Amino acid sequence: MEEPDTKNTALLLIDLQNEPGTSDVPNMETILKNATLLVNTCREAGIPVIYTRHINRADAVGVSDGEPLDDSGSPVYYNSHSDNIKISDELPVSESDIIIDKHRYSGFFESSLEMVLKGLGVKHLLLGGVLTDVCVLTTAFDAYARNYQVNLIKDICGSTSEGSHMSSVVTMANWIYDINIYDTNNIIKKIQNKDHYTWKPKHPDSLGYPASQLKETYEKL
Repeated sequence: MEEPDTKNTALLLIDLQNEPGTSDVPNMETILKNATLLVNTCREAGIPVIYTRHINRADAVGVSDGEPLDDSGSPVYYNSHSDNIKISDELPVSESDIIIDKHRYSGFFESSLEMVLKGLGVKHLLLGGVLTDVCVLTTAFDAYARNYQVNLIKDICGSTSEGSHMSSVVTMANWIYDINIYDTNNIIKKIQNKDHYTWKPKHPDSLGYPASQLKETYEKL
């Protein structure tokens, strides 16, 4: 199974924004530190860095059905009139980085992401961000549907509960047939042409598990 190289790879970080709700994600501080390490490594290797920003219009026009609104009818989360939509202040954003604005879970839905990836000649995506079970999951499957090879960086992902995070990673491992799963340390070693470990599926649905064994299954990755 093919692994990414520096010639046709991009780092895609999903919704690592100032939104206060991300503080509900366990280990968010670690996620941002790992993302910073990988961003700097990619930049040194000439790998493009792409961020998505989830944005809801302050007037609530076009927001998803059921989007939480405040008493004035304005979105509670990712409000376009707040600083919460900005990429996290903890990340080393550069003028050379690309920021993709989106209005639904998937980074591909009615955004410029695919146009940008095609313009860069990208075939492989290094993928991380939040929330694992929402925007990361839908972006990963949409990337796979478009024949991008997905490399999930599992410790640059997080959700509001450990179970939601783990089950989503295992779901992607089961059904994205050409996925590679890394942790930050090993994807950095891969980029630097050092010995590294990556988990790859041997066949579809290769990690079937009873609910009682979810954590044990996740730790195999």
